[in-house]
Amino acid sequence: MVTKLQIRSTFIVLTAISVGIVMASNEQQPREYQEQREESVHLGFGRFKVALTTVLTMEIIMQLAVIFAYPSGFIDDFRDANTTTGGALLMVMRMEERGQIAPRDISQLLDSLEEMGCAGTASQVQAFFLEHVPKHTGNRAMTLNRQFSPELFDTMTTFIRELKQTCRTLYDKIQPIPYIKEKMYSVDKVFIEVGIEYCDTQGSWKTLGSYHGIFSVAKRSSRTQIIEGDPGYGKSTLALQLVYDWCNEVSDSPFSKPDILIFLNLRQLGGITSIIDAIEQVLLPRDSSVKRLDVEQLLNNRDIRILVIFDAYDEYPDQDIEDNFVTQILEEKMLRHVDVLLTTRSSCIPPACGSRTGRIRLTGFDEGAQEQYVRKAVTGDDEEVQRILEQFNKNPILRDICQAPLFSVMYAHVAHEEEEFHNVRSVTGFFEYMIDCFHSHAQNKVSGGKREQLQMFADNHRELDKLAFDSLTGANQQLLWDKKVLIEKFGAEFYGLYTDIGILVEEEVIKRSRGAKRAQSIQYRTEVHFYHKLFCEWFAACHLAKRVTSFQALFRNFCKRVNPYDLQFVYRFACGINPAAAKKIINLVQKKPDGDKFAVLCALEQEENTEDILSTIRDIVSRDVYIRENDTRLLQRTMVQLLELASQKEIPVTCLTLDQFIDRSDVTASSMVLASGLSLSLSVSRPSRPS
Repeated sequence: MVTKLQIRSTFIVLTAISVGIVMASNEQQPREYQEQREESVHLGFGRFKVALTTVLTMEIIMQLAVIFAYPSGFIDDFRDANTTTGGALLMVMRMEERGQIAPRDISQLLDSLEEMGCAGTASQVQAFFLEHVPKHTGNRAMTLNRQFSPELFDTMTTFIRELKQTCRTLYDKIQPIPYIKEKMYSVDKVFIEVGIEYCDTQGSWKTLGSYHGIFSVAKRSSRTQIIEGDPGYGKSTLALQLVYDWCNEVSDSPFSKPDILIFLNLRQLGGITSIIDAIEQVLLPRDSSVKRLDVEQLLNNRDIRILVIFDAYDEYPDQDIEDNFVTQILEEKMLRHVDVLLTTRSSCIPPACGSRTGRIRLTGFDEGAQEQYVRKAVTGDDEEVQRILEQFNKNPILRDICQAPLFSVMYAHVAHEEEEFHNVRSVTGFFEYMIDCFHSHAQNKVSGGKREQLQMFADNHRELDKLAFDSLTGANQQLLWDKKVLIEKFGAEFYGLYTDIGILVEEEVIKRSRGAKRAQSIQYRTEVHFYHKLFCEWFAACHLAKRVTSFQALFRNFCKRVNPYDLQFVYRFACGINPAAAKKIINLVQKKPDGDKFAVLCALEQEENTEDILSTIRDIVSRDVYIRENDTRLLQRTMVQLLELASQKEIPVTCLTLDQFIDRSDVTASSMVLASGLSLSLSVSRPSRPS
């Protein structure tokens, strides 16, 4: 029963708008000409693919498959082909699927053939391409060649080619489910547009029709745009799609327009003090002919259109170091002519980004996006698609959890593999079930004593828990570890299991010593990180949940160092894992600003502890309850659940304030629909007058 209801202001929900990039007038061409040119390019590319099959021997096919890191299933298919021609046709299809050849770019194939020592074949392939695929005025190399000196052009061409080679290794190895190694995709094969909003000049969030419009809505007083979102909302996947568009010169994407695109995952850049060092260590190959001075010259050339993408600022180890090079670029103390995109969690906006900075917010998957993903990346069978979607729809809690694309993607693939999906009632339950699926997949491959050992590692992961906890709560986040250190810490068998099932991921990185010659300074080492930061938060929560009741000092120090909204899932997971821990955590977070909402999130993670949930609800609704437009749909759903539980248990709600997001046309005497689509049923009564 709601004693008092306030609606501060309402407005009709805006429909989605599509905003395109405004191109310079000298680049505009009649639509008919553009369509004819595109058709000509694609027809020519088809003829090129046929010609390509005539020079691909089985030996070349097998060598390319190794270089491209194709899964073993692909290689078996090549071997099983009845003829060399059949294997060549299949190879061409795979290369196109994975972006190694495209209508406007075959450089990855040419580079690989040269690396194999097949220079003659590479020349033939290039000749086929030039013969069959018509030149197009949008070709970046042709444009740049007219603008710069031959020396600068040659350096820039090499630099761009090497950047693309590195970028392809990033966007071409997407694993929706980490333990299914054979299912690896190019990002364009799994990318689905999530909901996108932009912050206008008045500070209001408006719908953006497509990621193509990101820079068209930018605040022109700043060259920096932030792409923000909750954990698992697809920020890094979107960043990789932008990289794909640039590498493949996707004709209808504005992100194909920059001359140079620099993509840097900030998780990898701890201790690196300049963007040139970062480019040398992370993006350039060991035998690069591009010198440090060349990179500096290119970055400082104002005639070159450059886009820098800084991915995962919330994982940047040096974000608290004053005047780090990322901050200098964001504050425009250097490279003022460069466009910058930075991805980060909504709770971790860089202080250097002021009111002039453009802001884009990802709002997650709706039902339409979920269906698109299932059809695109999971199965094309209509009956199976409907079975998976029915699982979404029959569980409203699961449906809201899967607004986060990371959860939606994992669920869709697991649901395709499993006949029945576990009925989850909280994010903790969902994540726990996913972790169990990872371990079950590994255990199903073995038997006897080995199976028992794997189960022991699944149940006992204290060292991993502590590592995750310490990494998130230290002075600087550390989300990368040396492989040798982890094997020594965990043991080879434990480490092997957690890398096999994909919870831990290896990557080879280059470390160069400053001042030494490049050939002398190169050191390669294998570093390890969690598949996603949420997995790190899960294991950190396991550590916290086991110790919060017995180690009060540890808990107090943790709460002082970690803002609940920065690492919300550590708190929420801990509440779901250990009800005794939940009580202490909820009592603490309620004392923080806007802590009531967060307390609700924590309380609803306790699936079995009904009395503690009701106690928390009584406490929260005894004060004013707010639901705001800017709250995530999951948080809005949580508040609606709280009100529904209060109504079922006849707990009076003192005051409910709905701030700025009710569609007037849906307001009735007993219910209303929020702009997010959630329905809120209310029973409003006036407080009785004193006698």
